[in-house]
Amino acid sequence: MAETDIVCTSPIDGRELVRRPIMSEAAIGAALSAAREAQGKWRHVPLAERAAKVLAMLDALVAMNQEVVPEIAQQMGRPVRYGGEFRGVEERARYMVRIAEESLKDIPAADPKDGFRRMIKREPVGLVLVVAPWNYPYLTAINTIAPALMAGNAVLLKHASQTILAGERFQMAADRAGLPKGLFQNLVLSHDQTSRILGEGLVDHCNFTGSVSGGKAIERAAAGSFTSLGLELGGKDPAYVRADANIENAIENLVDGAFFNSGQCCCGIERIYVHESHYDRFVEGAVGLVNKYVLGNPLDEATTLGPMAHKRFADLVRQQNAEAVAKGAKAHIDAKRFAADVGNTAYLAPQVLTNVDHSMSVMREESFGPTVGIMKVKNDEEAIRLMNDSPYGLSAAIWTSDIEAAEAIGDKLETGTVFMNRCDYLDPALAWTGVKDTGRGASLSKLAYESLTRPKSFHLRQI
Repeated sequence: MAETDIVCTSPIDGRELVRRPIMSEAAIGAALSAAREAQGKWRHVPLAERAAKVLAMLDALVAMNQEVVPEIAQQMGRPVRYGGEFRGVEERARYMVRIAEESLKDIPAADPKDGFRRMIKREPVGLVLVVAPWNYPYLTAINTIAPALMAGNAVLLKHASQTILAGERFQMAADRAGLPKGLFQNLVLSHDQTSRILGEGLVDHCNFTGSVSGGKAIERAAAGSFTSLGLELGGKDPAYVRADANIENAIENLVDGAFFNSGQCCCGIERIYVHESHYDRFVEGAVGLVNKYVLGNPLDEATTLGPMAHKRFADLVRQQNAEAVAKGAKAHIDAKRFAADVGNTAYLAPQVLTNVDHSMSVMREESFGPTVGIMKVKNDEEAIRLMNDSPYGLSAAIWTSDIEAAEAIGDKLETGTVFMNRCDYLDPALAWTGVKDTGRGASLSKLAYESLTRPKSFHLRQI
């Protein structure tokens, strides 16, 4: 039976929260035509005017924060006490606007020649499709929306069904900012419709954030269309606590990095390797902090750990935890301390596992939930080997007082980003990218503009 509606079921109580009809084929065609027309004009708008419009859209979005925070809680379960995502949205969008002129300027030929003008210009790719995820519905989308518009492109946003209201908020902001009609459009699409748009080459670039299986589906759909792709997929991000680490700082930050947003973070910490000299203290401290979480309704200000976005996500983590324990792992957190976890809903107690190894799925396969495995290691070499023993590579965090050692270890890690004494953060000045099954391409930084534009060479001879 063909999909006719997009439905968001709230993880708070399992009830239907939002239902929207998917677009008709005629409406999709009209949207694409309007985007082409708008982009043809927008690309010639001076950069300063584009910046003013993009920043006006940002301001309009941020002004909705009071309404957006409870919407996020209702749609995907993040507690309202954390206040939403707009601080990061502002940081990223304003930075990408600020560097646009430098990033998009002409590149002169390295060897000037008399009688010639030779340069490379950056041209917008045209139509950019953003397929956004539910876990950070605003932060992930803005990574591409802001630079794509600044580069002279039109943007089509297809948001996840779990956070369908976020797409509507972006559209409201674009409309209130007075962006040209058709330049930014929120589309309600089925998976089949998205595949058709890609397969028929109706857009020029697609940025997708989601699962590895979703990324493979995007690649299959776009095959032969010459549509360029940016893919940020799964992760199993490791942390390493060295012998010279500030152990209390490591405990505090790594627990937060593992359990914030119920572990539903692209670059959340999913496995921790601790030098044997710190191991016992680290486990003790981590367990103590995790036991302080309050699992409950995310609309309650006292809640520090909300439900996962869907029961099926919680069930996967339950299975991983159970498999690990069956293979000899020790579970340190008693789920009975968390009354909201009754075993068959999206509410899931956090878990800390020790006596784990890489034969367990919890140490190699993405969990994307509130669980973390901790292993004891003897030295840097063992930690590096274990950190690289993964099909993913988004970020890796090293806790140490030696910045030279951190860089040297980082050079040996198969990852997109190396952190020292921090984790679970995107610096807009640096490329956000991954290796192996985590995907390809880069967002943020100057490099983001390279994927959202194409080079056009000018070889001009005077005679």
